[in-house]
Amino acid sequence: MTKDFTNEARVAIEAVRQAAVVCRAVQSSISRDAIEKKDKSPVTVADFASQAVVCRALHAAFPNDAIIGEEDAAELRTAAMSPFRERIVGELTGIGVTATGDEICDWIDCGRANDFRQRFWTLDPIDGTKGFLRGEQYAISLALIVDGRIEIGILGCPNLPVERESRAEGTSLPTSGSLFVAVRGQGSQVFPLNVSVAAGRRIAVSQTTDPRDARLCESVESGHSAHDDSARIAAALGISQEPVRLDSQAKYAVVADGRADVYLRLPTRKDYVEKIWDHAGGVLVVEEAGGIVTDVDGKPLDFTHGRGLDRNRGVVVTNGPWHESVLKAIADVLA
Repeated sequence: MTKDFTNEARVAIEAVRQAAVVCRAVQSSISRDAIEKKDKSPVTVADFASQAVVCRALHAAFPNDAIIGEEDAAELRTAAMSPFRERIVGELTGIGVTATGDEICDWIDCGRANDFRQRFWTLDPIDGTKGFLRGEQYAISLALIVDGRIEIGILGCPNLPVERESRAEGTSLPTSGSLFVAVRGQGSQVFPLNVSVAAGRRIAVSQTTDPRDARLCESVESGHSAHDDSARIAAALGISQEPVRLDSQAKYAVVADGRADVYLRLPTRKDYVEKIWDHAGGVLVVEEAGGIVTDVDGKPLDFTHGRGLDRNRGVVVTNGPWHESVLKAIADVLA
């Protein structure tokens, strides 16, 4: 019998919305001077604050659930990090969450699980840190995994406009900030991120099969995916349009919503292991929208090995019709 995850989805959605409010407030405070000095302190504050907010909500509602998050509070608890703790206290106070620095650290540490459990959450409080610092794309990614299967996937994308219609459907009207939600067996929807009572729109991947119309999506940072190999794969497929480059799991979102057709995260070195929080939220959003997600060898992503996708190599996301052709082109290029 299919389990009802309505309550889990409700709690998770509101937690991601609240985390997005904190992240937006911190991002809006980043000055041009800080960017020029490559000051990473704002993303540090937002990262910890976001994880604290989400873990607080999950732990309160589901105290027996493990959370595999990207951050832990060990360094934040040190005397040298006192200014960061005070800043985080202030940011949370600004959204109506009153807490001490120690309480915030305890919430963050709710997300330090490492091992596979029959039921657990995985969280990336800010995916796309460089995009965050540039004032561009980043995402808050949250997923519930039960018996190794993703049951809920949520992507909060504060800088990705909601499009009233997908590319396949015609002209679009953008609004600010997107919340992508997928529950297994119920499809994927997109909502305005900052309007909790707004109705969602069912989303679907594109049906593009002509390479002249296809859009390939990849990371902005070449350290996250091999851009040269991506270009060779695109050429092998006959894709001639310039790639769409954006940070974070927003790439999953744009494929799910039909705004791009292929997303490649190709291995940059043989020993690199992808982290589950970098993908889990986006995987279900794409799959429930009709797309396909595998590794570069065509294997499903395996979320039964704790923090890493130890049994997988790279990630390939497509609208479906392209998938086998993309895998073949990858095999030829990476051979």
